[in-house]
Amino acid sequence: MRILSLFLLLTFLSNGIFAQESEPKFWWKRNNLRVIQTNLPDYEAATLNPDSLVKDLVDFSANMLIINAGGIMAFYDTKLDFHYKNPWMKNNMLKEVVDKCHQKNIKVIVRFDFSRVHESIFKKHPDWCYISAKNERIINTDMYVVSINAPYVQDKAFKIIEEVINFFPIDGIFLNMPGYQVNNPYEGKYHGIDQNEYDKKRFAEYSNGKTLPTVEDKADPVFQEYLAFKKSTIEDWSEKLHNLVKSKNEQIAICTYLDKHVDIIRHESQTSNLPYWPYSASDNVSNARNSFPKHIISNASIQQISFQSRYNAAEPEEVSIRLYENIANGSGLDMSMMGDMRGYEDKRNYPVFKKIYAFHKKHEAYFGNYKSVAKIALVAPGSWPNGDPMQEYRGIQLMLKEAHLPFDIIEDAQLTNVADKVKQYQLIILPEITYLKPEAIVLLKELSKAGTNIIATNRSLFDSPETLQELFGAKIINKDHDGTGFYLQPNDAKILKHFKLQKMLFWKFNLGLYDLSGTDKKLFPILSKGRPGPPEIIGGHEPINYYAMGIKEFPQSKNVILPINIGKLYYLHGYEEHKNILLDAIDYVMPKAKELVQTNAPERIEVILQAYGKNVANKNIGSTDNGLIVHLINLTGFSGNSYFDALPVYGRNFTIKTSFKPSKVYDLATKSPIKYVWKDGFIHFQLAKIGEYEGIVIDK
Repeated sequence: MRILSLFLLLTFLSNGIFAQESEPKFWWKRNNLRVIQTNLPDYEAATLNPDSLVKDLVDFSANMLIINAGGIMAFYDTKLDFHYKNPWMKNNMLKEVVDKCHQKNIKVIVRFDFSRVHESIFKKHPDWCYISAKNERIINTDMYVVSINAPYVQDKAFKIIEEVINFFPIDGIFLNMPGYQVNNPYEGKYHGIDQNEYDKKRFAEYSNGKTLPTVEDKADPVFQEYLAFKKSTIEDWSEKLHNLVKSKNEQIAICTYLDKHVDIIRHESQTSNLPYWPYSASDNVSNARNSFPKHIISNASIQQISFQSRYNAAEPEEVSIRLYENIANGSGLDMSMMGDMRGYEDKRNYPVFKKIYAFHKKHEAYFGNYKSVAKIALVAPGSWPNGDPMQEYRGIQLMLKEAHLPFDIIEDAQLTNVADKVKQYQLIILPEITYLKPEAIVLLKELSKAGTNIIATNRSLFDSPETLQELFGAKIINKDHDGTGFYLQPNDAKILKHFKLQKMLFWKFNLGLYDLSGTDKKLFPILSKGRPGPPEIIGGHEPINYYAMGIKEFPQSKNVILPINIGKLYYLHGYEEHKNILLDAIDYVMPKAKELVQTNAPERIEVILQAYGKNVANKNIGSTDNGLIVHLINLTGFSGNSYFDALPVYGRNFTIKTSFKPSKVYDLATKSPIKYVWKDGFIHFQLAKIGEYEGIVIDK
């Protein structure tokens, strides 16, 4: 009997029933990726040396390579007549790369791009390709953009992927540019909704006979149905891909920019138009990680300045910030470059990659297994925000970052999918979130009644008047009102604590006119434009009986409506008093918001606080009970339109709220101890110096 009991116990342990520590079933779940992607031009297939490539990967501490395989062109000896073969290619190149990488324990994910076909394929099958309402094709030299619902994507792409899986022992596939195409991004030209006959037929089937729209008009219900159609068809294709790949080998990871039926969500930090966004990686990773918590996130630092300037890389200081933000927020390291590392046209970033990848490798036990401790959630307008909503969203982020207020980002469409997580926040901020699903609105109302505070800015929820009235006591009179030349008047020193020395605050951009009679407090009376000049006649700024802030109080929560473009204004102009409007609002509805992290570090020191668990082989990475880690990323070298070396910062104090008495506190890089005082649930310590990055570990 005792022998049988022992046998059963060992069986249970081996099956993980009683086990506390186990290796993740899938290799990518370790979340310790150090990715280098070589986007090979066709001619480099002739000169690429697999031995030197693998040597470089080892020297740079990479543990994963992304390299071309097929789609636009085959980088191997394809047997499929509809798969254009790279004329420069050496037949064994891809096989040698995969084999030699595996000898060094480097995973290989192969890249596919099914957005285009070669002219030779187009001439045989023009019906496979995109055509606009003006009968235009999207062409890049001799490559033609395809239609997602035509046979090439719906059938031939799967045959190409299957061939590669059959030929090579790959570890994953990466899909570039999935989905519907309306632009020629390489030339910056918009072409419009694809009018391919296959698209027309499938949309008619989906919509019970409706005609495919030709104009992207959000006010058009048919276009709204088309958006749902696009989402449905993309997810259908992704599911078919998932079923194919996993039927071949469940250990092959699927990586792309989508979230359904994939294993690794990839995002990109790019050098975009001014103003530059130094928090790009934090933005991307926090958004994806909190919106899709079951996925691994890999945020790529894109080397090129732009599609039109591929031979120049982003500044090394910018790349350094991206990589540190990646690991601080829960991504691995990831970079994407044009071509092989040998002969690259701009090698200025190589020392940065080498240093930070080696740092990650040495200390990877402290990365990739995090749980946020933030009590504030910022709702993002999608995973790739743009236009006015993006500017409003980024401006609010900037305010929170500079105030050292920890926060998580959650995509607007994912709120109900992570409802249990959302219920844990004490404050939710809606930065011009103009539309939410009905079920998400129901969730917000439930949260408000349960004690969660809500702050909404600019045109948030304008299409749900009942919600604005119920949650905020607000009614829209004019949501699109040019505020240029108007002023706001601070009128309550107990709430608006930053404005004791200021009687008027200038405005620009949108200044919504809302009826706030349903609120409990109305702040910032709006003053008319008056007379801006000449100096001899200025004045005449009088109240117009509208207010820029309303507060509605509930038994357990407070909600604030700011029907003004406060985020955009701060993002573009950076006038600190506009930031102080939001900070005063947060302080009023959530007085303990500042308790989690208190510091006299400069605003340009990004502070990211995480609960962490040791991430080592053969350990359960689900547990985050080892303690806290404070990531400090030094952005003092960012000047707005240039990146320079970060300035060292000396003698700064930190107070961190903890639920445990620390056993030790130390510097991650050197493991040297840091003196601290722990009292009443708070740990106090001082850092002698903050360089470009510091990791401070607070162990239980």
